[in-house]
Amino acid sequence: SRRQMLVVDVPVLGVFSLVQNTSLADGGPMPNSPSSLVNQYRLEEEEEQPGADAKDFFITVDNPESHVTAIETFIMYRVVTKTTRSEFDSSEYEVRRRYQDFLWLRGRLEESHPTLIVHPLPEKFVMKGMVERFNDGFIETRRKALHRFLNKISEHPVLSYSQHFKVFLTAQELTSHRKQGPGFLSRMGETVRAVANSVRGLRSRPEEFSVMQEYVDHFSTKICSVDKVTQRIIKEQREYLDELRQYGPTYTQWAELEEDLAEPLKGVADCVERCSQETEEQIQQLSEVLVPALHEYVLCAETLKAVMRRRDNIQAEFEAKNEALASRKADQDAEEVDGLAERVEVANTTLKEDWSRWQKAMRTDLRSALISTTEKNVDYYEKVSLAMVCSQ
Repeated sequence: SRRQMLVVDVPVLGVFSLVQNTSLADGGPMPNSPSSLVNQYRLEEEEEQPGADAKDFFITVDNPESHVTAIETFIMYRVVTKTTRSEFDSSEYEVRRRYQDFLWLRGRLEESHPTLIVHPLPEKFVMKGMVERFNDGFIETRRKALHRFLNKISEHPVLSYSQHFKVFLTAQELTSHRKQGPGFLSRMGETVRAVANSVRGLRSRPEEFSVMQEYVDHFSTKICSVDKVTQRIIKEQREYLDELRQYGPTYTQWAELEEDLAEPLKGVADCVERCSQETEEQIQQLSEVLVPALHEYVLCAETLKAVMRRRDNIQAEFEAKNEALASRKADQDAEEVDGLAERVEVANTTLKEDWSRWQKAMRTDLRSALISTTEKNVDYYEKVSLAMVCSQ
């Protein structure tokens, strides 16, 4: 139906405007046709694709296996790494990792690089109303997300050289390495300082980071909204599909009772059946391509907020120490303040560089998912229209 066409197109066009920093509501250019929009963005996507020759990591997460112990059930994934980097002793490694190991890696990367944007992991537990934990669908969705996480790290110009990343990919067991992290008291001390700095606040945040914070807040609001709308559309499409499946057989049964109307009734039944098939494929496209991409960047928005808070905390700690130094005139404090000033400078430079890299990757990822979804929508509308014509 026309309503079904419109309800799917609204979020797609909305995110296109978000990714391109334009607004359809503000008078941005409207495409002449669905096909011209797809062709325009597909061309831009192909022009921006990086060369495959630059890759020096090829990482695969696959072969999930369920493990049951007396106290827990968990999934182990195989991680296969092929690399051409000289700092690795071998060109290929195969290890098995569970979700907790991925959490350890991400935590260590954030500790070592507090103002770098570390790609998010999928949530630990599924949300209410979604698939049950550890069924095939959930395991496959998580496997894809873990695979993407490692490949995002492998493409990062700094994080990919982390010793923690190397250990994760190569060590047969991580127990001894996980014990080498900061102790409980050390982590508590960091948390207390972060809370104190947050309460104290900043004297003056640099303008460029205020602009960055505003963008993050805006991006988070938009991507969360589009994610929710898309989830709702999928729910409505599934209900629509259930109705179609009940609707078609009614015409078939009716045709058996009405000889004079048998031909047109069978035509309608065939049309409904084709619409059902195309609707099912469209739901699959939204569920497997668009929703994962949107939700991934919902999580990215939370990551960005955390990175901004850590940058602000570093600056707040420097400002507090600098004020204390002005009142005490202690040489020892002066050395500490100099160190904190350098830390602020490094944090700012690191974040600015990573921010540009993240924005480019985000626009590439979302554009690809949106183009694919739009192509499927156009294909869906064409096939449904053809089915309606054939039934007449």
